[in-house]
Amino acid sequence: MPKISLYIDEPTLKKIKNAASRQHVSISKWVAEQIRARVEPVYPADFETLFGSVSDESFTRPEDISFKMDSKRDSI
Repeated sequence: MPKISLYIDEPTLKKIKNAASRQHVSISKWVAEQIRARVEPVYPADFETLFGSVSDESFTRPEDISFKMDSKRDSI
């Protein structure tokens, strides 16, 4: 597997160590996951299970509005 070397200041390294420790992963794995998330953003695991989970009755789809009510625009 390819390797990357990083030069980083001590305060940032401490934050990275703490974050990796909280997730119970190595620093290398934590940094790789952060890079991967920026390069190929994905939804969190089980995100789709949230579909339909809002039970607030005021959360409804608004009525469709006629295009006739749209503002007039200049053609470009």
